[in-house]
Amino acid sequence: MAKLAVPLLILFFLLSFIPSQAALPLHTPIQKDHSTGQYIISAYLKTPLKLTKLVLDLGATYSWENCDDYISSTYQHIPCNSSIANSLSAYACMDTCEDPPGPNCGNNSFSFILDNPIKAVDYRKVNGINAALVDSLALPNTQGSLVSISNFIFSCARTGFLKGLAKGVTGLAALGNSNLSIPVQINKAFPSSPNCFAMCLSGSTSQPGLALFGSKGPYNFLQGIDLSKSLVYTPLIFNPLGRDSDSNNHRLSPEYYVGLTSIKVNGKMVALNKALLAIDGQSGSGGTRISTIVPYTKLQSSIYKAFTLAFLKEAASPSFNLTTTKPVKPFGVCYPASAVKNTQMGPAVPIIELVLDRQDVVWKMFGSNSMVRVTKKSVDLWCLGFVDGGGIDGPSIVIGGQQLEDNLLQFDLQSKKLGFSSSILSKGTNCADFKFSTGKI
Repeated sequence: MAKLAVPLLILFFLLSFIPSQAALPLHTPIQKDHSTGQYIISAYLKTPLKLTKLVLDLGATYSWENCDDYISSTYQHIPCNSSIANSLSAYACMDTCEDPPGPNCGNNSFSFILDNPIKAVDYRKVNGINAALVDSLALPNTQGSLVSISNFIFSCARTGFLKGLAKGVTGLAALGNSNLSIPVQINKAFPSSPNCFAMCLSGSTSQPGLALFGSKGPYNFLQGIDLSKSLVYTPLIFNPLGRDSDSNNHRLSPEYYVGLTSIKVNGKMVALNKALLAIDGQSGSGGTRISTIVPYTKLQSSIYKAFTLAFLKEAASPSFNLTTTKPVKPFGVCYPASAVKNTQMGPAVPIIELVLDRQDVVWKMFGSNSMVRVTKKSVDLWCLGFVDGGGIDGPSIVIGGQQLEDNLLQFDLQSKKLGFSSSILSKGTNCADFKFSTGKI
């Protein structure tokens, strides 16, 4: 396919179609794949538009899509010497294609160096350098109309990058703090809208949650509940040594961290090494990160030990009177399901509190988020959904998907703050109660 001349491509990038601001917010369902624990969003790519399923990565720099069978009449490569390529930082430049020309390969074209956050890629078998593309992305607005962004930048990926991804998924949707992430590119197309997105992962086995782009609220769920009024705010923190850094070039992490200062179980402080809760400025390790890729919250080994001991003690107290049974991997603490009472907030177990930047800024986790039901063969258990993350080569704590479900999270990228609701089950609603428009998706 013939490429646009550099000046024309720049004009295409800068003067792309910008619909009316009234078109926002945009939204898309987030469906959990229960066989893998992955969260999947639906979006429209290409021309003509095609419904595409992408695994959601809250901390990814840029999105990617399998281009081995990519057919679109509007895709363009990005020339290496263009102002667009220069603005995206140096990743790689493909001077001459070794493969036939097509979406995966363009002479003198800008390229990304990809990874798969789910399953490590064998770069001896799969080419890790993949062509960057510009093409159309569309999402529905809350009135049911598809809204197109014609200058969406993403990366191609070979089929080998799909290993480990849920069935039917053909790529990755990046929601990280990056000028190439989906929320930031939407904001560039709608510059007067808030540089903000919200996410509500569903705990339902069948009904989806949602992502909302370009709005700080209201977030109206069924029963007329506006969850924007339930948000508590804490600063977003960005690791100065992000995963795209190297020894000569330090880049801020696209991943979202929060300033956790302590953990309480049943109102009692957990005795842990608080130095691990801060990001080390020399190594980038430590701190608390939020992830949609990790299924269960991972705790550095010493934190995990102190936390589980505190939980065991409180669960055994007269208020709960729970006795452990043989655990099932990957969990270390489990109870017979028959011994655990059920409530509106899930299993009746000690409440976990994450104390953030101030003592009154507390993220509460009830049984619906802290416990995981395990049923197989003759086993029926409730297990504590936190796992031992080993040493500190990375964040000390990674808050995983199980702990995020039925919580509304608002990522305000302009003000660099996180709004969180704690479990919305306490409001008489859940993340599957959002009323989607009757349009596409």
